[in-house]
Amino acid sequence: MNSVPLIIHTDWSRSWGGQEIRTLTELREMKKLGFRVAMIVRDDSELARRGQQEGIPVHFVDFSSKFNLTAWRDLYILIRRLKPAVVNTHSSEDSWMAGCVAKVCRVSLIIKTRHVLASISSSFSYNVFFDVIFSCSESIGKQLVEQGVASAKIIVQSTGIDEERFQYSESDRQKIRKRYNISEQDILVGNIAFLRTYKGHDFIVRTAATMPDNYKFMIVGGGYGLSLLQEEIARVGVEDRFILTGHREDPEHYFSAMDIIFFSSYETEGISQSFIQGLLYGIPLLTCRPPSIMETLGSVHTYRDIDHGDVDAAHQGLLDLSRNLQRNEAVVTSQRQAVAEKYGLKKMVENIARVYREHGVSIPHLPIPE
Repeated sequence: MNSVPLIIHTDWSRSWGGQEIRTLTELREMKKLGFRVAMIVRDDSELARRGQQEGIPVHFVDFSSKFNLTAWRDLYILIRRLKPAVVNTHSSEDSWMAGCVAKVCRVSLIIKTRHVLASISSSFSYNVFFDVIFSCSESIGKQLVEQGVASAKIIVQSTGIDEERFQYSESDRQKIRKRYNISEQDILVGNIAFLRTYKGHDFIVRTAATMPDNYKFMIVGGGYGLSLLQEEIARVGVEDRFILTGHREDPEHYFSAMDIIFFSSYETEGISQSFIQGLLYGIPLLTCRPPSIMETLGSVHTYRDIDHGDVDAAHQGLLDLSRNLQRNEAVVTSQRQAVAEKYGLKKMVENIARVYREHGVSIPHLPIPE
């Protein structure tokens, strides 16, 4: 029998976004530490495709409905055969099914990761199936407790961001601005996110219509909200000042080109990965006030926070932030260090490995992070 513990993550989703990036990131990092890893997902999911590209074993179960008895049988047979040490679930349907089956199969450590700030239908599965609940923000954890989830099970662990990958580059700044014909006199207001309704991008568009002509706007990301966003841009007449890059696998290059980040998400948002990525660049920030985001601002030096939809406040916020766009490297370095200490990838990996060890899941002779 293989003595190296097997870590399995499950996910209902077929799409690609922050939750799926978190799942793949954890699997990748645990694999680097020496654990065996695998995922159980739905057929034709983007997570499966990317996992297979990285050599991660992928197993398929139809998580489309927890009333699918065949899926329950398949999942039970799979868990019994694989004998994982850890099962970590992510979405609603797979959490009910995999959490329950893992409990029946006496898996050593059963984890639920909660990504969004939204009401849960019941605390039953959280309290009965799971040993640990990773909440991606303090606000999410607080809401779970208010809805009856045992506080002792909850560990706040946002998705770790690779601080080595996301850092300012003057070369990237010049390259991206040249590619999109943005002059040094232009003020580029940017947002990097998947195009979802709750990301609030229409608010950015309506604000753009009030700004002087030298303000250019860029949204980096793809998703089902593209057509609606394009319609809104045309409706307010800012096509000549709005850049939609589509989905990019290299968002780290685009942050450097921006003068101001406009974070417009307004509900259900945990701590957005792109938000933390942006903080590592020390770029002036205009942000709405989702509770999870407000937790992060203690280490941010230059920002304005506004209510979602308040165009007048957004207009004035951009003007205020534009008065001092000169980078102060000492201030940026201080902010980067504070952000990385709390939200960095290294810190996340250390914390998760520590949770594993506390529940008896470890690799013999694996060094314990200090």
